[in-house]
Amino acid sequence: MTKQDLDKTLKEIRKEIFLTGYSVNIAHLASAFSLVEILYSLYHNQHLHYDPKNPDKDTRDRFILSKGHGSLALYVMLAREGIISQEQLASFCKPGSSLGGEPVLNSVPGIEATSGSLGHGLSLGAGMALAKKLDHRSEKVYVLLGDGECQEGAIWEAVMFAAAKQLDNLIAIIDDNALQKMGKTSDIMGITSWAEQFKAFNWDVQEVDGHDVAALDQIFAKPNTTKKPRAIIAHTIKGKGVSIVEGDARWHWRLPSKRELKTFVQELNISEEEIASCRPAM
Repeated sequence: MTKQDLDKTLKEIRKEIFLTGYSVNIAHLASAFSLVEILYSLYHNQHLHYDPKNPDKDTRDRFILSKGHGSLALYVMLAREGIISQEQLASFCKPGSSLGGEPVLNSVPGIEATSGSLGHGLSLGAGMALAKKLDHRSEKVYVLLGDGECQEGAIWEAVMFAAAKQLDNLIAIIDDNALQKMGKTSDIMGITSWAEQFKAFNWDVQEVDGHDVAALDQIFAKPNTTKKPRAIIAHTIKGKGVSIVEGDARWHWRLPSKRELKTFVQELNISEEEIASCRPAM
């Protein structure tokens, strides 16, 4: 795939995230936009091993979206990869839908954990990884965390546990966009380097541009020979893909006003027909 084609695909994914959330007036757009390249690399480029025709196959790798409010990015990727249907995606947050604002276990194929409450995904992932070890299985467990979420104490209990048990089949991906709901993560908790924190707890730590698909592919493909759990610090931009959203904490839970909508339409190449067909009830 050429860079031009890849950029077009990534823009289409962000457009689909936006239109799905806009249609019901519910979305954490900025949180979902920062995940797009990470999920594209894992799912479309198949670093996450699974069978879309049999997504519950026991030999699959597990993926947990611990920062559950970024769910629209995951739902769109599951639909694009054929794990859920386009009809299921279109039902997002509508009456009777299986897809809510945060992932719920057993709601649809491809959801391995309920993650509406932050801070629990890594503990669940560590338990899954330990079970694989005890059963002498080769599957991996991936957990995607928010950098703001890493302020939760339960995260660090899981970090210590995983290191003590040498869970080298566990990969934590930190979406390090430097923002959380109320501002900069560095201002709120004083942490300026998540890499240093994970290294201090004896994890194998890699850092990567979280919007560079080729770099992500390379790091996901790299074998782990350390007998340590791996932390991938993915440096991202919150709200990536729409200029007025990028790097602005105020967009954590917002949808655009009528004036701001023009920027989304222009920068995501949304047609008048597409925006009209999903216009939310006011």
